[in-house]
Amino acid sequence: MNTLAVVLERPEQLVLSRLDLTPATDEDVTVDIEWSGISTGTERLLWSGRMPSFPGMGYPLVPGYESVGRVSAAGSRSGGKVGERVFVPGAKCFGDVRGLFGGAAARVVLPGARTIKFDEQLGEQGVLLALAATAYHAHSAAGVQQPDLIVGHGVLGRLIARLAVVAGGTPTVWETNPGRRDGAAGYSVVDPSEDTRRDYRCICDVSGDASLLDTLIARLAPGGEVVLAGFYDAPLSFVFPPAFMREARIRVAAQWQPQDLAAVRNLAESGRLSLDGLITHRSQATHADQAYRTAFGDPACLKMILDWRACS
Repeated sequence: MNTLAVVLERPEQLVLSRLDLTPATDEDVTVDIEWSGISTGTERLLWSGRMPSFPGMGYPLVPGYESVGRVSAAGSRSGGKVGERVFVPGAKCFGDVRGLFGGAAARVVLPGARTIKFDEQLGEQGVLLALAATAYHAHSAAGVQQPDLIVGHGVLGRLIARLAVVAGGTPTVWETNPGRRDGAAGYSVVDPSEDTRRDYRCICDVSGDASLLDTLIARLAPGGEVVLAGFYDAPLSFVFPPAFMREARIRVAAQWQPQDLAAVRNLAESGRLSLDGLITHRSQATHADQAYRTAFGDPACLKMILDWRACS
């Protein structure tokens, strides 16, 4: 069995290749992918060659961790059922080609336990569940507080803001690009130069800009927290005295966990968390190279998805 897959042969060199698939075991499911999302965070770093040292890093590789599709075969101990629509967080089933993260393919093989079934009505919006789980893990999991300032109004920033509103908050979002200041519901989006507030209790940065830390610390209330929820390709540093005066806390939001994915799936299926308006661009998978370049180069593109339904 084989599949058509996106392969990053080296930085900025992307091709569609037909790859042999690792045979499925009794614990695996085979999923025919319908749509996969393009991440403008980690995948942009992989594409550009700026990805910091990371487990499994190396070329050639199959990217993608935001895929949805239907189970076409299910092992006896996989827990899956043929015909189910599931979210796929990536796969490692391409032989010598690395699966980092391995979801951008027409067909994948992976343990059934790594997939999650979701409501048919979500359709292509299912690709957003990984980012929603990332947002949930940063601020909605037990023991963490919601942000009152979010830096960046891309998809992740919007999801964090929407989850804060669901939790009863009214956050402010900083966005320097005027074209990205629309789409707010229950929160405000402002140019940071127009915001004079310096008593934020919790600031969430999703910009990935390693130079912002001093600016954010200066906006904290005493005892406030900065949460780093972006992915940074440069070292982060800060001037100590302002952080000392505020007794500032800095927290890194790690990768989402299965319970985060289940939580946002339930919120989306119930209608409490809207995923509307976040997918702005679509492309046939056969035009993947141009789609990736658009996703990384067009500021108007919030989320690009590849359509694999015509591939086999």
